[in-house]
Amino acid sequence: MAGARHLVLLVEEPSMEAFLQSLLPRALPAGRTFEVHPFQGKPDLMSKLEGRLRGFALWLPEDWRLVVVVDRDDDDCKALKARMEAVTTRAGLMSRTRRLADGARDWQLANRIAVEELEAWYFGDWTAVRGAFPRVPVTLASRRGFRHPDDIAGGTWEAFERVLQRHGYFSAGLGKIEAARAIGEHAAPARNGSPSFQVFLAALMEAVS
Repeated sequence: MAGARHLVLLVEEPSMEAFLQSLLPRALPAGRTFEVHPFQGKPDLMSKLEGRLRGFALWLPEDWRLVVVVDRDDDDCKALKARMEAVTTRAGLMSRTRRLADGARDWQLANRIAVEELEAWYFGDWTAVRGAFPRVPVTLASRRGFRHPDDIAGGTWEAFERVLQRHGYFSAGLGKIEAARAIGEHAAPARNGSPSFQVFLAALMEAVS
């Protein structure tokens, strides 16, 4: 598969858009471009996804790739992925998962899930968090309950908000877009310890390689 020249990312909310807009210029090889389209939450994205993908299927250039990113939240990960794959197939696009199963040469779209949500990716790169919010403790990500970002219990955005508020940030409530943009500016993809982030990154790198 020839490397894609352009990536289109469909994400469920503006905070993911802000994070990727900050991160991807440093993560992608030179000469690759991207655009990020946010929706107004996961239900909005999932309800509109098939129609949006059908539109792309009519004109998608050979050197473009689509990536759909949603939070797992409380969904069963396998069931959510199967739902996304079924939508992709109905829309007439070849997904990365189906290409691997069918032995097709190319794929057009990769479905990816943040486990359990974007903030787990922040816990996976605590150095980036401290770059944006230096008062948080350097050792927090190695403490019990935070060592495995995708397994943090009780809601990762709530846990992240509590940590920042405890150290003097966002006393009136987490500014999700502001935090996403600031952390994205310091993020280093290779060091992120979130498995779901690394799966997401691997799809991007395969697309543009």
